[in-house]
Amino acid sequence: MIHIRKGTESDIEQALSLIKELAIYEKAPDEVEVTPTEMLAWGFGSDKIFDFYVAEENDVIIGMALYYFKYSTWKGKCLFLEDIIVTESQRGKGIGKLLFDKIIKVSKETNVRRMEWQVLDWNTPALNFYKKYAATLDGEWINGKLTNAQLDKL
Repeated sequence: MIHIRKGTESDIEQALSLIKELAIYEKAPDEVEVTPTEMLAWGFGSDKIFDFYVAEENDVIIGMALYYFKYSTWKGKCLFLEDIIVTESQRGKGIGKLLFDKIIKVSKETNVRRMEWQVLDWNTPALNFYKKYAATLDGEWINGKLTNAQLDKL
């Protein structure tokens, strides 16, 4: 039986393994820079900036959903779902739905004005998943970012 629960400090190593698995799936295996120590600090320390839920079966974490709160100048408090990750061997079994539904519940309980996430335009399985929720998939906004190396040059 699959159990959804709040992530704990002892889950960080398995969570990071799932993150690395996602990076491979997204064709960016060398992009993961975060360390377990950083995840512990940012998830549980005085600099806490994220929360996560895990999907667990037989004491093994097989999926996770990591999120944080952000602020919109137009809407106010929003929840940003950074990633839903289900290990490859467990995909297609409804685990992503369990995790997504849990984040929807968190969004409602915390009275956010909007729940947001991103999905790669080539990730057809994810796009089809979100369409089942009648989610707005906005093609209008372009994501901008500056990497750490770019920031160092400024």
